[in-house]
Amino acid sequence: MTACETEIISLIRREVKPALGCTEPIAVALSVAKAVEIIEERCPECKKDDWRLSTDFRINVEVSGNILKNGMGVGIPGTGMIGLYIAAALGAVCGKSAYGLEVLHDLGDSPIRRAKELVTEKRVAVSIADTSHKLYVKATVSTEDGHKSSAVIEDDHDNIVETWFDGNILKSSESREFNADAPEDGITGADVTVDEIVRFASSVPFDDIRFILESRDLNLALANEGLAGDYGLKVGKTILNSRYNEVFGTDFMSYAMALTASASDARMAGCTLPAMSNSGSGNQGITVTMPVIAYALKYVTDEEHLARALVLSHLVAIHIKGYLGKLSALCGCVIASTGASCGIVYLRGGDYGQICAAIKNMIGNITGMVCDGAKVGCAMKVASGVSSAIQSAVLAMEGTCISEQDGIIEKDIEKTIRNLGQIGSVGMQNTDNMILDIMVCK
Repeated sequence: MTACETEIISLIRREVKPALGCTEPIAVALSVAKAVEIIEERCPECKKDDWRLSTDFRINVEVSGNILKNGMGVGIPGTGMIGLYIAAALGAVCGKSAYGLEVLHDLGDSPIRRAKELVTEKRVAVSIADTSHKLYVKATVSTEDGHKSSAVIEDDHDNIVETWFDGNILKSSESREFNADAPEDGITGADVTVDEIVRFASSVPFDDIRFILESRDLNLALANEGLAGDYGLKVGKTILNSRYNEVFGTDFMSYAMALTASASDARMAGCTLPAMSNSGSGNQGITVTMPVIAYALKYVTDEEHLARALVLSHLVAIHIKGYLGKLSALCGCVIASTGASCGIVYLRGGDYGQICAAIKNMIGNITGMVCDGAKVGCAMKVASGVSSAIQSAVLAMEGTCISEQDGIIEKDIEKTIRNLGQIGSVGMQNTDNMILDIMVCK
């Protein structure tokens, strides 16, 4: 059955949303914030004083291996620090669960100072949970009066499925707390096809998808901040540096690589600007949009065509992630840059067949790029993904497509995407475990 426009728009709104900071530590901050709010709701006396100043206040966080991997080395907005400990402390001090992935929206000097004290005083503990979920966070906070509260996040970065207070369960549900208006039987990325995505992006009324232009506004602001400052490895800034024109040139590919990488530079180094995420990842949101935005800026594309290209790009990435899962050993920029390649094909006047060719070219090229955790070095992987995306788009427009005789490519585009999902979610599991072992033993 063909997914209707309303369902697809709902899918986009669920999977494309603003996120402040890397979403793995943000999920930790969100879980802690919710646990703290439970204490304050159930214990009115806690509202009178800052009970979190008590020497008996403790935060205990249990996370899945993939959350630990992606949270160990990434910068936390505004703090100059990395990791899950400071993220958890900030969630307790200034987090508001109602903000979802922007839980740290009220970040300021005083909360940062207090959060750093909590970490220094060793009030925060982080450990690996015994769970089969790739994405799992359980935060427990305790007070000097012996009260305890917990909040559990599973499968999506803002999906609180369980809450507790003093040993009693308050909520146990698979519902999405921050998407309460979404229908219970809402479609997932795996429920749509590339054919449906292309037809939707081409024909849906512009007014119904105008909201997607917020992706441009947020991620372009992040890219400009990355170019203006000295964030991370300065990958984007270096690519645009005139001293290296003989290396990188001044063409569209270099421009797209620089804009995309600079946004990742800023975000991974702790910039306080939000990114528009895709499938729970800010870096994926950056990579799926910025090459398309760069094309629109370079060649003066009108807003409607840009919006349709961004919808196509976002949905292709969401579709592939539907088979892969939110976290895996496969680097998310592989999926996101595949979506971006499709968006570029669309802006260049490509049709469904050429969009499929771009996807196959991407899958036949950079499948296997591993995720070794979120960090400033992600900007280099992002730049590589953008380069591959543009190469794949140009070849597709020239009628060049990797043959179904090659590797994991099949004649049917949906089978090809499922093959990628199997490799990333099942085939690379041992790789994922080995990467985590190496990281925690350094």
